[in-house]
Amino acid sequence: MGFFGQFHFNGRAWATPVDDPEPPWLTVEIHDSDIATITYEPAGPGSGIAFLGDTPRGYFDEEDASEPTDTAREAAGLAQWWALIHDEGAVGTKERELVAYLAEDSEASGGTAAPAEEELDDLDEIDEGEIFVEIKAARFIAALDLPVPDDLAG
Repeated sequence: MGFFGQFHFNGRAWATPVDDPEPPWLTVEIHDSDIATITYEPAGPGSGIAFLGDTPRGYFDEEDASEPTDTAREAAGLAQWWALIHDEGAVGTKERELVAYLAEDSEASGGTAAPAEEELDDLDEIDEGEIFVEIKAARFIAALDLPVPDDLAG
């Protein structure tokens, strides 16, 4: 069994989620060490939803499991969210950093699906962040210049 967890940043600190949070906020929900769903508001030019590890469309192999992803759009939205939280203006640099963490719909289009079983033979050469989405989520949170929640700090 993989890791499951939900973490909510209320614009100042990690806190218990509330029903109708005031923006800015960001939630990271990890499902079985394979998918991390990032929801955030305000979304800026993004949709307010991004994924790490895999997307529901790829993970469940069902086109209607989630909307098609646009990692460039979500990176732009997350960079603007980051700038709002940190009173920063250099969103272009942050956007380029964040897009590397985001999952696309298929491995053929550059997605970040977990390595195939035959690739697991030499574990010394595989980044744990490509196997366990909670590690990638911790790195993503750090890239947002937020403190990493204790359950993800390793």
